[in-house]
Amino acid sequence: MRASLIQIAVDPDESVDSRRRRAASLVRAQHGADLVVLPELWPVGAFAYQSFEDEAESPTGPTYEAMAKAASDAGVWLHAGSVVERDPDGTLYNTSLVLSPTGELAATYRKIHRFGFDKGEAVMMGAGESLVTVPLPELTLGLATCYDLRFPELFRGLVDAGAQAFVVPAGWPARRREHWTLLARARAVENQAYVLACGTAGTHAGVEQAGHSMVVDPWGEVLAEAGPGEEVLSVELDVTKVLTTREQFPVLKDRVLGVAAPRRD
Repeated sequence: MRASLIQIAVDPDESVDSRRRRAASLVRAQHGADLVVLPELWPVGAFAYQSFEDEAESPTGPTYEAMAKAASDAGVWLHAGSVVERDPDGTLYNTSLVLSPTGELAATYRKIHRFGFDKGEAVMMGAGESLVTVPLPELTLGLATCYDLRFPELFRGLVDAGAQAFVVPAGWPARRREHWTLLARARAVENQAYVLACGTAGTHAGVEQAGHSMVVDPWGEVLAEAGPGEEVLSVELDVTKVLTTREQFPVLKDRVLGVAAPRRD
């Protein structure tokens, strides 16, 4: 299975419409991949709080429309990163969109853990309540977003729901880049799953972005890692590695806490 992570740069001098067109072009260029991933809130910028209200859209709004056409043209599964979603009741959410190779909306995930410590996203947006997995022909994806990476119980819940790979779009700040690397590897090791962590490049709202998107295998080995600038990572994933890792080193079967009973199947 070939996965491509598009670490797109978010430039405050580039319009949202222009960035949508550019992202669509980058997605189309990944023809031949099975899965393409974009970062968190790339249309507006994860820290551009002042623009959230103006740029909010429905899950089938302009970002979906542009990405659906691009996914269909490329014939890929597309995790289109996340958008500022406006619910009909007016609540804003940080919502990820997953599109099928025909451009259909296959899944949405509203970010559960909101960042900001009583400001920014934490007070401007509602919290998601549901864990979301997406079965692809090759393996099952578990969805998380940026700050979620700090909460291992979310990922363990996704494993219990069948996830074999985690897709984590992010707008992670450069000043905490070491945490980004550490946590992505930890989530892979403790759950024996692939982690596809896709961040933004550039600086928006005065916050320099970490970049350094990466793909981590179920043993915690970093298979590929981007630099700080705009870049596309393309990686071949051995989809049998999750199963063989869990069989050869069956640590998940020895769980005691957080499960009704130890699983031995």
